[in-house]
Amino acid sequence: MAQQPRKTASDRAKAAADKVREGAEKARETIKERVVDPAKRAGEAMKASSEKALENNKAIGLKMLDQAETNTREAFAAMRAAASAKDLSEVMKIQGDFLREQGNRSMAQAREVGELIMQFGREAVGTFKAPGKK
Repeated sequence: MAQQPRKTASDRAKAAADKVREGAEKARETIKERVVDPAKRAGEAMKASSEKALENNKAIGLKMLDQAETNTREAFAAMRAAASAKDLSEVMKIQGDFLREQGNRSMAQAREVGELIMQFGREAVGTFKAPGKK
């Protein structure tokens, strides 16, 4: 008969251990749902965001290279025209036209780059907004 109380104590110990194991499993799942999964999603979002930023920087760099190429081509065209000018007044006109056109071109180019940067900024802000919020 002495075996009966030990079995009951063993059953109680096993039940207590099972309860602790269940509590630990629930705690692990809660931590996973509330900490690990959101951190993983945040890391993935940051990685995607940095990849997009690199793409955007590349696009801006290429745009600026295209603009520099255009500006250089126009400068050489103006120098050729000035070199073949018949007199000083024609050289002055060529220089004046070039400076006016270059000023307009510079403003347009700055606007293009500014619009690209604003577009990329809007896209970046949009990726960080919570779903369903505006």
